[in-house]
Amino acid sequence: MKKLWLAFAAVMVVSFLILGWIGTRIFQEMPPIPDRFVTTDGVTLVDSGEIGEGQNVWQSMGGMQVGSVWGHGSYVAPDWTADWLHREAVFMLDKWGTDEFGKPFAELNAEQQGQLSGRLAEQLHENNYDASTGIATVSPIRAEAFASNVEHYKSVFIDGNADYAIPAGAISSEERLRKLSAFYFWTSWAAVTTRPGDIASYTNNWPHEPLVGNRPTGDNIVWTGVSVIVLLAGISAMAWWYASRREEEEEGQTHTSDPLALWEATPSQKATIKYFWVVAALILVQMTLGIVAAHYGVEGDGFYGFPLAEYLPYTVARTWHVQIGLFWIATAWLAAGLFIGPLVSHHEPKFQRLGVNVLFAALLLVVVGSLAGEWLSVMNRMTDGQSFYFGHQGYEYVELGRFWQILLMVGLLLWLALMIRVLLPALRKNGVGNLPVANPDVATTGSEFSTSHPLSAFHADGGDRHALEANNQRHLVILLAVATAAIALFYGAGLTWGQHSHLTMVEYWRWWVVHLWVEGFFEVFATTVIAFVFMRLNLVKPGIAAAAALLAATIFLSGGIIGTLHHLYFSGTPTVALAWGSVFSALEVVPLTLIGFDAMEDLRRSKATPWVQRYKWPIYFFVAVAFWNMVGAGLFGFMINPPIALYYMQGLNTTPLHGHAALFGVYGMLGMGLMLMCLRVLIPARQWKDGLLRIGFWGMNIGLFAMCVLSLLPVGLLQTKASVETGYWYARSSEFMQTDLMQTLRWMRVPGDTIFFFGALALVLFVAGLKTGHSFKKTDEAI
Repeated sequence: MKKLWLAFAAVMVVSFLILGWIGTRIFQEMPPIPDRFVTTDGVTLVDSGEIGEGQNVWQSMGGMQVGSVWGHGSYVAPDWTADWLHREAVFMLDKWGTDEFGKPFAELNAEQQGQLSGRLAEQLHENNYDASTGIATVSPIRAEAFASNVEHYKSVFIDGNADYAIPAGAISSEERLRKLSAFYFWTSWAAVTTRPGDIASYTNNWPHEPLVGNRPTGDNIVWTGVSVIVLLAGISAMAWWYASRREEEEEGQTHTSDPLALWEATPSQKATIKYFWVVAALILVQMTLGIVAAHYGVEGDGFYGFPLAEYLPYTVARTWHVQIGLFWIATAWLAAGLFIGPLVSHHEPKFQRLGVNVLFAALLLVVVGSLAGEWLSVMNRMTDGQSFYFGHQGYEYVELGRFWQILLMVGLLLWLALMIRVLLPALRKNGVGNLPVANPDVATTGSEFSTSHPLSAFHADGGDRHALEANNQRHLVILLAVATAAIALFYGAGLTWGQHSHLTMVEYWRWWVVHLWVEGFFEVFATTVIAFVFMRLNLVKPGIAAAAALLAATIFLSGGIIGTLHHLYFSGTPTVALAWGSVFSALEVVPLTLIGFDAMEDLRRSKATPWVQRYKWPIYFFVAVAFWNMVGAGLFGFMINPPIALYYMQGLNTTPLHGHAALFGVYGMLGMGLMLMCLRVLIPARQWKDGLLRIGFWGMNIGLFAMCVLSLLPVGLLQTKASVETGYWYARSSEFMQTDLMQTLRWMRVPGDTIFFFGALALVLFVAGLKTGHSFKKTDEAI
């Protein structure tokens, strides 16, 4: 175990040193924000402060939930960086063509088009920013193009555009619209202007725009090749190692009865039940909002004729869909941690139940308050300054206002305190050796919620064997404590930026939250909790469970921490981010390729003995996690992660393909599995009716798979083809997305969404039935 801990510590220290070093490079080399843009004839195009104020307008109206910028955001509206750049290029080429040849650009011959295209590329790529004065100089024709684009965006954001699911009045005034346009212009300027001392733009020539000469760089190609080689090498090494360790593994001693059969819920464990009721309710709300948000892609101003956009615009529907998804997943995991705590230490601290109840109230306040604030912000009921603190921050996955962010951080710190105080006895050296263990020979007779001492079904059994097992358990407890602390503390990365922070640095820290917090340390936490469950059921020995969990965490984080950078290839970062991100994001995929072995082990454990069948459905959800880890995170993830793939695919429907399969398929299924496991342990002797669970499990998995392969995947691949052949702007445009074929494929989400929704509904009804008694077999006494 010592070697494993040293490897874990080395991975953490080295990885964060590299990630921090690259962060300093990003800060030093991010695109400048000129104080002013001035034309060569002295006209001020963008005045001091307008870009930052425009960024705040963009944030308050929904930001990344209204199309995307630099490829990050939602998918119904265009990417505004690519859209602005293309419209600016077309305006300039048409004006030159008309002035010089009497025809718009599209009607010129190839030689004339080549002449004008070369001039355009040279002019747009030239970097005329003077750092000493803060002024960027542009040609007068770009001022004309700017005015033309502002007029177009007036028709989009003030008059409304159904194809983009943008209602009338999304921007409340022409003054705010012009500031928003200044922000979009700057993101476009950074995307085409050559970085000093380089041959590519600040965004590594993203987006693909042949008209201005934005094409993939050599680094895109080279590091894609390196990442593929690293992936193959990693898979080979992992397969070799995996084959060598299989014979060394030992399973726990399977008993004739459930070791947890006589566990009686502690007061704090009973207090977590309401968390799971809220989780079930939020699942249903989130699925409903997902259907609404998806429908806006084909009917942008309503819902089957009803003018829903007047009350629930697409921006709000998608914001709530994302936020509620994160809320219920996180709530399920936090509640699972609170529930598992007494099982780990066999200890119930004083006032633990009170702390659990206070945390529940705090989480409810954050959920309700943040959702209300986001609606008020998008509906123009707040100023841009108020929106940042109480409304909509505009950044995907961290949309909630700063005030609600701080409250959530306080809640997470409270959760950390509750977890540490319940784990403390198991962390102390002198206490671990005498941890009470379940008596496996006690017959399973049934159990109800009891007011008797919660640890009465356990006894202390000394001896060398139990001392050794207790020591091995302690390693698992330490890992659980580390993951718990990381979950509580790493959310703090979302507090590192302010209202006027540079977009590139916001993106750097935002992905600390999304990738490291959600995808990283929650994964470690969940792996450890699952290991504890199987250990407590005596299906795996403590030493094997501890070593496997620690090794899995080390392998995952060895690629996952630095792999965060694969989200930042084209967000104004230097090539060093692309190089490191491409290699280590490939390493993230390596352990996922062999995770099926662990899934089959879980299935085998579920059939080890008749009493284990009562845990069948929680284990099935853990198996589904392994499947979606391979498919959603591994296959669909690596499909878009290599630099050359992401260059063309970023922000297309290949992104939600990966997002739905990985976020819901992995973390959603994991949250449901943990919830069901806790509810199963809560009253272990009562038999469940599994009809609704069967429908829920298969409905959600089949529905998710159908949604991916019938709609998101073909739409994303056709968009990629359009991006490669014509340009990124076209793949996101209404001209392409509103064609009959694309609309048909978008409608093909309906079968999968419908199956998925009814699966989720079945799960919710089952959880509700645990309260009413309808989810228990009739032979049992109802609660």
